[in-house]
Amino acid sequence: MCIVDSTSPPNSGPPRHIHHQEDETFVILTGRCRMWMDGVEHAAEAGESIFIPRGTEHTFKVTEDGPCRHLVILTPGGFEGFFGDMAAGQFKIPEDMAAINEAAKRFNMSFTGPPLE
Repeated sequence: MCIVDSTSPPNSGPPRHIHHQEDETFVILTGRCRMWMDGVEHAAEAGESIFIPRGTEHTFKVTEDGPCRHLVILTPGGFEGFFGDMAAGQFKIPEDMAAINEAAKRFNMSFTGPPLE
């Protein structure tokens, strides 16, 4: 199991993506975000959890009144290496997408579309 405590700034969020080997659960601790999963969007706020089965296209975007603090829980473990790569390289979206895509491949993740508008 991989558990990451993350704080995302207002209006931030990753491009759409798929984890091919891990189930993912978001636990919203503070703030609010828009969650998008397989074409369906809904609002999530503090106290809510969202389960994303492996192989499901998804993304999120923190609302403009952010930040949003959330736990990201992935099972099985191993995906924490991706976050380590991102921190070590100080990668930014969209400027460093080539390097981010390389790391994503190593950790069985595919980017499939743009971030939420």
